Amino acid sequence: MTEQRTTPSTPPSQGPAPEAIRWFGTSWVERGGDYRVRRVLVPVGALVCAAAGALLLRFAVAGVKISESGGFVYGLLIAAIAVCSCLAALRNWRLLTQGRESLTGWMAEDKSLGAVWLIGAVGALVAYFLRSLVEAPGEGLKRAVYDQARMQYERRKADRSRRPGGSTRPGKSAKRKG
Repeated sequence: MTEQRTTPSTPPSQGPAPEAIRWFGTSWVERGGDYRVRRVLVPVGALVCAAAGALLLRFAVAGVKISESGGFVYGLLIAAIAVCSCLAALRNWRLLTQGRESLTGWMAEDKSLGAVWLIGAVGALVAYFLRSLVEAPGEGLKRAVYDQARMQYERRKADRSRRPGGSTRPGKSAKRKG
């Protein structure tokens, strides 16, 4: 299945292009009918994936319980899964609300904490689900960046239109042909 990209009505030559969001493309700019359908389907998909992940973790925990390795090991496993899920949820929430640049310290570690993020995937999916109830995940951040770029573009466009002779830089005249 090919993914159809929805583009805003403003062509790229007439201003800054919005950045695409996973599952939404650029439909978040105008919030058309396609956007609304995706706003319903994305939380449902995240919730289904979180439930599948929780079921998988349940099978893993049941396997440890069947092995009769003791209550301490069982409790330690449950605590590890809970901590990993909380850490992954916190990281994902911050990633969706403030962007990758805001991740510092342990949150910025991708490779060394890969196992934590994998075990805590259910927490990350729950955070994604909760965030997608409010907006397209990451939309607020991308909208702020896009609106700021759009305002700068409009300001520059207004400055260019006020200059006499249509020159692009003040004090410079157009080159003469000859």
